[in-house]
Amino acid sequence: MSPILLLLVFLLLLIFPSSPFNLPKILPSIRPNERIRSTTLSPKPLVPTSPFHAPITLCSTFSDDPNSVSVQPRQMDEKLFAFNKKLIDTVYDIICVLYKDKDYPRFFVLETVARVPYFAYLSVLHLKETFGERSPNYAEKMRTHYAEADNELHHLLIMESLGGNDNMLDRLLASSMAFGYYWYVIVVYLWSEQAAYHLSELIEDHAYNTYDTFLLKNEAKLKAQPVPEIARKYYEEDNPFLFDLFCTVPEADDEGQFSKRRPRLTNLYDVFVNVRNDEREHWKTLCNLVQFDDMKGPPGGVTGKVEGTKAIDESN
Repeated sequence: MSPILLLLVFLLLLIFPSSPFNLPKILPSIRPNERIRSTTLSPKPLVPTSPFHAPITLCSTFSDDPNSVSVQPRQMDEKLFAFNKKLIDTVYDIICVLYKDKDYPRFFVLETVARVPYFAYLSVLHLKETFGERSPNYAEKMRTHYAEADNELHHLLIMESLGGNDNMLDRLLASSMAFGYYWYVIVVYLWSEQAAYHLSELIEDHAYNTYDTFLLKNEAKLKAQPVPEIARKYYEEDNPFLFDLFCTVPEADDEGQFSKRRPRLTNLYDVFVNVRNDEREHWKTLCNLVQFDDMKGPPGGVTGKVEGTKAIDESN
């Protein structure tokens, strides 16, 4: 067995203290991504060990029912928040500069990178299960992350059908960025799930705004173009099970009903509207995972009410 493999096994045994193979606890077992809660009934609130410093506090601020109990959103360490934002903004800006006025190749690169984190989450969760970790929400997370990856894959296939991957250099850049980012997310997710989810929250926020701007600038041109076959197959013909699975936070329609999304496509504009809306679905799920460690948000919360993660103001 190689020294590198031995080192990897040693690190895994330290990371997963509940594994049946765990080592004697020579050092305190501190897991940065562990949820540490304090309630209004607790006389001695615990101090969180994760980069999300705000304690999880039970309250009734999200519901009209005074007897209901919900959870205050966690805020993020200011320095970590700033680092994540700087990283994602920088990569996004570089891609936009390289692909100015080349929308479909730019979307191809962005979608190639955007689907990588969901694969990384699945890899780590599967690895944790392999080493004996058991959590009641692992299965739900893994199913949802797979559905999110499948959705991003179809976004990628749509961009390819529009010629976004025609250039070999574009394919090389996209795959190289995806490979590097995959391993980066693996490391971050092992350290703190919430920090890794925050990275994707920022990416999906950029994705939504990118497609929204594209739709505003090109509405007439897009409405004159046909629907790609891959888009029609995914949105209208395929079994909607996976599609419904990643839509974890339903929102009311104009009539106040919480019906499931069932896209109908008449032109390319409709396709990009749905791609944009998919990114918002991912963003909502990620916000809830960062702030509540729950894809559907806080118990007793207002359905569809989601706000972006905030940094702690350490000046107060």
